[in-house]
This record gives sequence, structure tokens and C-alpha cells, in this order.
Amino acid sequence: MNSFSNDNLTVLTPEERFWFLRRPVQLILDLLVLSIAFLFSYLLRFDFHLPEYYLNNALDQLPFVVLVQFTALFLVGGYALIWRYVSLEDVKFFLRAAVASAVFLLVGRLLLPASFERWLVPVSVTLMTTILGFGGVFGLRMLRRSVYEVYEKRGHALGRKQTKRQTALFVGAGRTGSIAVKEILKRGDSGLEIKGFVDDDRQKRGGSVNGIKVLGTTHDLPRLVEEMRINQVILALDRTSGKDVRRITEICQEIGVKTRIVPSLHEIVDGQVQLERIRDVQIEDLLGREPVALDTEGLSEFLTGKVVMVTGAGGSIGSELVRQVCEFKPAKLLLVERAEFNLFEIDRELKQTFPEINCAALIADTSDKARMNEVFDEFRPAVVFHAAAHKHVPLMEQNPCEAIKNNVFATEIVARLAGQFNAEAFVLVSTDKAVNPTSVMGASKRLAELAVQSLNQQFNTRYMAVRFGNVLGSTGSVVPLFREQIRKGEPITVTHRDMTRYFMTIPEASQLVLQAGAIGKGGEIFILDMGEPVRIVQLAEDLVRLSGFQPYEDIDIVFTGMRPGEKLFEELEISGEGLVRTQHAKIFIGKIAPAAPAAVKQMLARFDAAVTRADAIEIRALLNEFLPEARIEIPKETQKEFASDLKKTVLREGGDEAAATV
Repeated sequence: MNSFSNDNLTVLTPEERFWFLRRPVQLILDLLVLSIAFLFSYLLRFDFHLPEYYLNNALDQLPFVVLVQFTALFLVGGYALIWRYVSLEDVKFFLRAAVASAVFLLVGRLLLPASFERWLVPVSVTLMTTILGFGGVFGLRMLRRSVYEVYEKRGHALGRKQTKRQTALFVGAGRTGSIAVKEILKRGDSGLEIKGFVDDDRQKRGGSVNGIKVLGTTHDLPRLVEEMRINQVILALDRTSGKDVRRITEICQEIGVKTRIVPSLHEIVDGQVQLERIRDVQIEDLLGREPVALDTEGLSEFLTGKVVMVTGAGGSIGSELVRQVCEFKPAKLLLVERAEFNLFEIDRELKQTFPEINCAALIADTSDKARMNEVFDEFRPAVVFHAAAHKHVPLMEQNPCEAIKNNVFATEIVARLAGQFNAEAFVLVSTDKAVNPTSVMGASKRLAELAVQSLNQQFNTRYMAVRFGNVLGSTGSVVPLFREQIRKGEPITVTHRDMTRYFMTIPEASQLVLQAGAIGKGGEIFILDMGEPVRIVQLAEDLVRLSGFQPYEDIDIVFTGMRPGEKLFEELEISGEGLVRTQHAKIFIGKIAPAAPAAVKQMLARFDAAVTRADAIEIRALLNEFLPEARIEIPKETQKEFASDLKKTVLREGGDEAAATV
């Protein structure tokens, strides 16, 4: 037990202040309350004139009755409740115990013979002791919580220096708002003075939640903020809609008041809104992605107790995948990553967050066949999530050989080993850029899909690919880039005014990848529901406003022109392929026929030869040849180099100059 000192005052920890509320003392108090309730019921039964005969009966019956009541309370889970959070919702436990004990005593009264009269509790006494006893033990817990909250509030006030309290309005008088306000009111260090609620449900106007009045709707915000001198508006919406968050945020920006948000209840595992979780509005809130509903039973069957491998485990998607996998208690989790620092970071995080999970941090390059063979031979993974890839479009345009080596051949190596070592499932993390690809990166991921589908025809392993669009906040994506430009005060660079992209959050993408792996039968290319496309320029404007600036005034937005390989609009579905629904509302199957294994083998051999020669021109040509839907451009300067090299080759081999001219 620790205590701390502040301004020469010793502030005790909750364990020290509430020593008298520990469990052994609680048990003694419960027994005392039940005993008093029983004796008091006898007194009421005889109008406080208890004959000696019945007094002796009462004393004889007391241990038995209290034992029955105590046992009933224990069996229904009354002692599993966390006393700090006991509430009216927990009355059901005490009602169950009361009914069970009363029924037991009444049945005994009716069935036991008259010779046991000394042990038969009168019906009126049974009913009264049930009401008084269980009402008393529940009331004792409510009193215990109240005492704790009073002293805890004082402890916060003593333990931290008081700062000037800021006035706040809460938007949303529902469950989330109620819990948040209740938490703030019981603490003395919140630094917030809650002036009221606003809620667009007009029936709530004039009512109150936890003693705080509902003053109007969001349309009244400008007036209320000015009249009450509000410092911040806190959004506490039960269902977070991106449109609502954007609308309210824009209102607050116009009137110059800070906007913050309480995470919705699906983000809060224990149902308690902590003050530390009230945060500034983020770009994810404006997009308003709905929470993912997972088939936890199916995922448990898919992952629990198995050896699971995640390649690219230190990347944005890979690291979130391992966090999600840990929730399902795998027997062993293999973190495969070639970037040492990234591997160190995710391994350290997992040891702190999931110390019970057996993790193996493996430095390995997925394109190193010998090293990956060692890993598979030693650990024999049952499930493989392949997230290792080169994903930056402009960089892959400059380095097409590396794109093919890492995105195609490394995928084929890991996927083939999964089949050879009898893994149950292999899941490739793919991209929407594989649809009608115009970039080397997108085309390389499409080739990876073909390779995986081909292996599904050769091994018993279930092979699947999962396509989705851009992930908010992932390494190298636009959001971190925009934030860095805003931080430096530089203009935000957008390639085109009409550029649009699909976005989802990293946790959402990772959860759906897991879910697709669980429901896949083998050979599918799953396509995730990405919602509505977002204009990049609007994303940039929102980020500027959320940073406290005005776009085009404080922070400019400039348009730099589309880069090689970029599309103006991303696609999620190959033309004419169609989509098939799965049992999950956000996961679809693309009707994409797999290529024959022999054709895939020949294709990979051609690319292997081109990569060996480091022939970037041939790689681009082969992408167009083997992917009819691809539109991979060969830069003009590269075409000139190609023509010059071809001319030299023809002349060297004895051809004439005319024949060598392209």
C-alpha cells in the first residue's frame, strides 16, 4: 500500500482509506445484517412482545436461516460484483437470491412434519426477513459505494492541484452522456464545470440527466455557448455518425469553441467512460465508420489454441493484426518482420499488453526461401496472415523489380510453404489497387492474388486474399503526411482536386481480415465494404480545421498533379465480375476465376527472368501481357532508353541500321 504527500498533507490510497470495506469485513457485515433482519422480523411478527418460547425458536433457527440466505447470495453471483460499480441494475442478483432462499424456507415449512415445529419458520417471518435481509445487504453495498465516492472525490482534490475549471456543454443526453457526466461529477479533479446537455431529441428538452438539465438542441449551440460562456463542447453520442460529428464540429468552429468527444460505448470494454478518454475530435470521427460486428465464436474456433503467423508484423496492418489475434488466445504467435526496430516495438508492446501470449519475434525476409523454410519447419503455423508487402505506389513505379520480388515472389514462397507444411489457412492482405491496375504496385498485388489462387488448387490449405482500400493513419498514407505538413506550417499537397479514395480504420481493416479468414472455404478473393469514397481535398480541409486552423487562410492547400501509376478514382470490383454476399454484412466475394496452375507457373518464370536481368521495361510489358485489365504505362524516357538499347543490340548482331530503328 502506498500513499503520497501533497502540501504537507498525507493522502491515503483507496486501500488504506477503505480498510473497513474489504471482503472479509463485508462478509461479516452481511451476516450481521441478515441476522438482525431475521430477529427484527420475529419482533415485528409479535408486535415487539416476543414470548420466551418463540425467542428460543428464533435463536435456534437463526444460524440455519442465515446460512440458507448467505448460500443463495453466493450461488447467484452476489459476491462476484465489483462493489465500486454496484448499481440498480445489480438488484437482479439480490432478487434471485431472495426468491431462492424464501422458496427453500417456505417449502420446508410446508413439507416438514409437525414434530419439527421448533425448526419451522413462520411464513410471515420468512417473507419479512427476505425483504429486510436482502434489502439490507444491497443497501449496504450502495452505502459502501457512496462512502467510497465521497472520499475518493476528496482524495482527488487533495492529490492534485486544482486548476481553473472549464465550462462545458455535453451533446447527447443518452447512455454515453449519462455515464460520462456521472464519472465527472463524482471526481474532484476533472477541471470541468458541466453547464448542461443539448440533444436533438426534442422530447428530452427540459428534462435532466444526473441532475444536469437538457437546455436545447444542437441548433441552440451558438446561443448557449455565448450566454453561458462555454469553453468546450463535448460530444457524447450513443451512435457516432460521421455526418453528425462533422455538422456539430463545423458549428463549434464557426463560433470559436473547442470540440472534444467521448468514445462511443462499443470502444469502452468495461462500460466506464474514463476522463482520460475524452479526447479531441479526430478525422476518424468525421468519417463515422460503423463498428465491426465479429463472429467471435467462429474466430475463436479459427485462432484459439493454434500457432498463428503474421508476416510484416511490425507494419501498420500487421501490428494491428497481431493485437487482434492476441484477443483470441493463440497457442503461439509468430511475429515475422525484417525491420528490426519495428519488430522490437511490437514485441515489446505485446509483452506489456498480453504477457500471457507466447510470442516469437522472428527477424526474417519473406523473400528468403531458406529462412522461411526454417521458420515453418520449426514452428509449423496453422494459420498464416501475409501482410508483408511494398505498398507505396510512386516508389514501386521507380523500383518495379523490387515490387515483383517482394509482392509476388515472396508471397508465393510463404504461401507455398504454408501448403507444404499443411497449414490450415493462408490469408493474403491485398488492395483495391489490384483492380484494373494502373500502377506497378497494384499489378504486383494482382499477380500475388493469382499465385495464391493457383496454390489453392494444389494444396489442402485454404488460400484466400482480402482486398480493401486505404487505411487511415497507416505508414506512408496521406493522413500522417498531411499532419506533418500542418505541424510544420507548410501547404498541404494534394495531387488533384477531384481525387477520391476509400478509407477505413486500421482496427476495422484488421478485424475484417481475420473474419474473412475464418469464413473462407479456399480460393476466394474477399472484398471489404469500404463505405462511401472520400474526396482527398475534403480530408485535407477537415484535418486543417481539426488542427485549429482555417484552410486556404492559415494553411494553404496546393494541387501538384497526379503521380505516375495513380488513379483519380479507386475501384473495388473488377468490371463484370460481380460480388457475392457472405454471412458478414461487410465482406463480399469477388467472382474472379482463378488461372490454371500451369499458366501461373509459366507467368512467374517469365517475371523471374526479367527480375534476374533487372529489366524494368520487360516487367512493365509483362504486366500488361499477363493482366489484360492492366494499364501499365512505360515512361517516355524509358521507351527511348529501350529503343536505344535495342538498336545497339541489333547492330551488334549484324543487323542494318534501318532494321534497328524503332
